[in-house]
Amino acid sequence: MAKSMSVKWAPAPAEHDYPAAASYLRLTAAPGLVDAITKLLTQAPTVQQRAKDILRASRLRLLPADDPEVAKDIKKITEGKELSPILLVRGDLGRDRALQIADGYHRVCASYHVSENTEIPCRLVDVPALAE
Repeated sequence: MAKSMSVKWAPAPAEHDYPAAASYLRLTAAPGLVDAITKLLTQAPTVQQRAKDILRASRLRLLPADDPEVAKDIKKITEGKELSPILLVRGDLGRDRALQIADGYHRVCASYHVSENTEIPCRLVDVPALAE
């Protein structure tokens, strides 16, 4: 992947990203908590995080560039199309809980293939106190 290429980002996550995040989160949390986290994600400010740091904190492996979904996002990048910001739930070092990429894992990997230092816009929320 050419290192001079840059990733363009949409100003906000797509509306369909929130139900996708909720679908994933339902595998890891009870429905009430999923609803609370999803609502927080819709209201959270957008922050910037590097692709390499997101992968490290999530403890997920980098998917290869030829993974079908990663390849679709790489193609969007090469065509100059915007990617949707990603949705994250903060991990907890004290509890050995990894960062959760609620939506956007393939976009993180595609961005990493452009440059591990790609700044990715994210909606980042904490697990609500009701779950603590």
